[in-house]
Amino acid sequence: MKKMLSRYLPLCALSLGLLAVGACSKKEEAPAAASKQTLYVVGVESAYAPFSAENEKKEVVGFDIDLMKAIAAKIGIEVKFIPTPFEGIFNFLAQGDRDLLISAITITDERKQTVDFSEPYFEASQLIAVPQGNTSVKQFTDLKTMKIGVQSATTGDEVVQNLVGKNNPSIKRFDSTTLALKELESGGVDAVVADDPVVRNYITNNPSASFRVVPDGGFPKEYYGIAVRKGNTELLAKINQGLADVKADGSFAKINEKYFGNGKQ
Repeated sequence: MKKMLSRYLPLCALSLGLLAVGACSKKEEAPAAASKQTLYVVGVESAYAPFSAENEKKEVVGFDIDLMKAIAAKIGIEVKFIPTPFEGIFNFLAQGDRDLLISAITITDERKQTVDFSEPYFEASQLIAVPQGNTSVKQFTDLKTMKIGVQSATTGDEVVQNLVGKNNPSIKRFDSTTLALKELESGGVDAVVADDPVVRNYITNNPSASFRVVPDGGFPKEYYGIAVRKGNTELLAKINQGLADVKADGSFAKINEKYFGNGKQ
């Protein structure tokens, strides 16, 4: 019996040694696992320059993208941007296909019933675009008898509905503001109503379009916010903290200068 024990003692010692090494290995791996950042899927429209648009590599770039990346870096999360049609963008969030949305989304009381918004990060208003030769349009109400192009489901769509009626056939709806402005170029509509920065960006990058812009003091100020699912207070608090941090350290000002260069915000 003693002989048998002495034969197995080295094997036991070897087994215990291997277990100890295994335990040490697991302890060494733990910090790497703990440092892994949470990935959040971000819904963003991919045709809304200068806030978000696809570049030649099919990557979504723009003001909103840079801002969201800066916020993510501050709060220690990873973000993945998924191009998402604006019409229906809130459904993607509600169904869990997106964790948050950043896409020049105006904060409205109606939208706040279904999503929660961060603190505002950008101020905008609607702007009218008409052909350069059209001198009859001096204010928003002058559009009442005209064909008006809008991006579907946007606040531009809403203000035009308020002017001429929700189901008025003179409202021509498009999947993007870019498409609406191209239709204005071709003469398919008489005017386009859309967010000021987007209209001006299009005109800057398409000088041959020969548009004239018509501001109207009756358009209310609009404020963009980052949207999360209703009741997701933890994520919302993180986003708001990150937004405050990038504003405090000058990162926001640099991003703004990059895209607007005029101290707009």
